[in-house]
Amino acid sequence: MRWIVALLLVLVGGVVQAAGALLIPEDNPRPIYPLALSRAGITGEVKARFIVRADGSVSEISILKSDHPDLAEAVRVALVQWRFKPWAVEEDKPEKQEVVAPIVFRLDLDQPIHVNQQLKVLRCRTVNENLANIAEYSWIDSAAFAQTRAYLTNVFHKTQLPDAQRLAMIAKMNRQVGTFVRACRETPTRKFISLLPAEIRELL
Repeated sequence: MRWIVALLLVLVGGVVQAAGALLIPEDNPRPIYPLALSRAGITGEVKARFIVRADGSVSEISILKSDHPDLAEAVRVALVQWRFKPWAVEEDKPEKQEVVAPIVFRLDLDQPIHVNQQLKVLRCRTVNENLANIAEYSWIDSAAFAQTRAYLTNVFHKTQLPDAQRLAMIAKMNRQVGTFVRACRETPTRKFISLLPAEIRELL
């Protein structure tokens, strides 16, 4: 489902500071976005350093910079599993290579910047359909709420609003998810946006 992709998607930036053999990825799982951070609307970047050996394995992983310790741990767990195509050690292809990779965690990578236009016309009927077979504890992760969080963390809002203000808006919405869903079920023709806190509606 698209909303799961939106929550789990991370951008692995271009690998830099690698010289010698051409590094070809073979099995490089994406770091898993910590659920608590994605729900809270927390984004960030991790810069990791590691060694790729001629057999394709990854070792000596270190975190050079991280915006949140949980993001750093997610990256560390993923990097342990990474494998590259092995190469033959030669004069110009050393036995090991150092790599520095920036890994960015964002909620809006697969969302159009104008997702607000979709949210403005979203009806409760559609929200209800998406929640038909979802347990109550997972309502918070459903498409409508995930897209709203992603919109509030896009580049425009991150540069125009203080983080504390944005995160407070998201936290307020998260606390009222159950109320919103029940209201949608009572009035399927209602617009989803009408249920959101006023400060969020103003940004949509």
